[in-house]
Amino acid sequence: MTAAAPSVVIVDYGSGNLRSAERALAYAGAAVEVTADLSRAKESDGLVVPGVGAFATCMAGIAAIGADDLVRRRVADGAPVLGICVGMQVLYQSGAEHGTTTAGIGVLPGTIERLPAAVLPHMGWNTVVAAPGSRLLAGVEGERFYFVHSYAKRAAGPEAVGETVAVHGAPFVAAIEAGPIAATQFHPEKSGAAGLHLLRNWVSSLRP
Repeated sequence: MTAAAPSVVIVDYGSGNLRSAERALAYAGAAVEVTADLSRAKESDGLVVPGVGAFATCMAGIAAIGADDLVRRRVADGAPVLGICVGMQVLYQSGAEHGTTTAGIGVLPGTIERLPAAVLPHMGWNTVVAAPGSRLLAGVEGERFYFVHSYAKRAAGPEAVGETVAVHGAPFVAAIEAGPIAATQFHPEKSGAAGLHLLRNWVSSLRP
């Protein structure tokens, strides 16, 4: 008897590459739904927080539908959450953009800041240094992933638990794994076979 596909909800709060993420996660083996219905999101095996654009704008959309409280409850309950791009950034305590600091969801410590690089946005393919024992990047540790961003969480250092690091101007957190939280600053849904492999790793982790 074939096991049912894990249920994954992509939160639709008005931002993110929703359909690209939906297609990629379905290809990775999930039963995917894109919705702003938080009751559906609460019941799902995995919750995806997408995001593109400005930190403050994404947080406003998230707060408007109450998805910030939902993410906090899921993390407290140990229920899996995946953040993508700005959807990763908003999981942190705050984001500093254009002289303004905006509170994030706050399930990860730290502040999102502008990268100290001569060329921004950081756009295109980049290698990463996977966190030791990373489940998310298992099998694609040496691959390149697709980035489009100007802001990120500065890397704490090689000893930081769960941090996968990339460099553009300075080391920054390219992915994080912390309990039920997994997140990527890059776009796995735009990262070809390596990105699909990563999503498959995450979807597989949702199975009992």
